[in-house]
Amino acid sequence: MSGQASVHAGASAYFGQRRSAKSIAFGTWYVTEHRLRTMRAYLSSIVTVSVFNPVIYLFALGVGIGSYIDANSGAQGVEGVRYLIFVGPALLVSAALTTAFEECSYPVMGGFKWTREFWAMNAAPINGRQVVNGILLATGFRIVFTVSVFWCCLAAFGASPSGYGILAIPAAILSGLAFGTVIMAVASRLEEDDGWFPIINRLIITPMFLFSGTFFPLDQLPIWLRWLGWISPPLARHAIGTRSRVRYVGTALA
Repeated sequence: MSGQASVHAGASAYFGQRRSAKSIAFGTWYVTEHRLRTMRAYLSSIVTVSVFNPVIYLFALGVGIGSYIDANSGAQGVEGVRYLIFVGPALLVSAALTTAFEECSYPVMGGFKWTREFWAMNAAPINGRQVVNGILLATGFRIVFTVSVFWCCLAAFGASPSGYGILAIPAAILSGLAFGTVIMAVASRLEEDDGWFPIINRLIITPMFLFSGTFFPLDQLPIWLRWLGWISPPLARHAIGTRSRVRYVGTALA
């Protein structure tokens, strides 16, 4: 009976100490490689979205809305900087969160329900921790690519004139991975696609995007709504972005 329970717990539990040193050392990387190879099927979409999304956002906010706001905000701008510089870091972090959501929602649920790839991994000498770490590591690689391209677009649009602006990249990566672990935990518990992911997108991600100080200073919200910004990952831009902290922009440093 105990042997049967061990089999249901997975091959790694069944083999115990007889697992090869290779599977123990590289199990996480095998899962990561699997996910990265899977991403090749939609690599063109990843590249296209990673390039065109920031260009469209920054062009609309910098040339469109941003120019109007700058013209009417006086010499001080928004928190002492141009609007595009104010909004850029938050858009960067939002891109990381969106990427994490894409990789940790349906792909994770599908690994249990549709493709059942996690069942195959469970039948190999790879334990559950290695599967989780491998998925997160592969997601991290995609986040790194996305936010790096986004940051290059920020620099091209003049929204990152200071060398300190590159600190937005690790802040965005950590925010995306932290959010991705929560989405992964939810996805791993779902047995049916009952519309939970659209609900999360509309009732959690979208409010965080709108009310976390992305487009306007958080202190402009009524006090009873500011808690939405306080708990939102896009607010990580304030660790590197506003004039009261490290100063994201070179304008403030000058």
